[in-house]
Amino acid sequence: MNIPKSRDKNVDRKTWDEFCSTGLLLFVNQLLHVFGWAIVVDGEGDSFVTKEAYPARVGFRGFHEASEAAAYEKVTAYMKDNIDDLAKEIRS
Repeated sequence: MNIPKSRDKNVDRKTWDEFCSTGLLLFVNQLLHVFGWAIVVDGEGDSFVTKEAYPARVGFRGFHEASEAAAYEKVTAYMKDNIDDLAKEIRS
């Protein structure tokens, strides 16, 4: 997918698929659930290709323990793989 770059050098635009692969969607949705909101990402296919993403009001709160555990593993892997860049960005 060809995504135009932001004109701001401090913004590196990513796809919804990239964001979801980090586990951050569930992490963010845990906070949004407090207010009855969520970001919904709809996709299709065995490899899950995002078709649409949108904010929604939701009548449920929380996630299954297995989903949370999988997301935390992804978030931890993301932090491990990107810690040097994250630390550098904070200092600049």
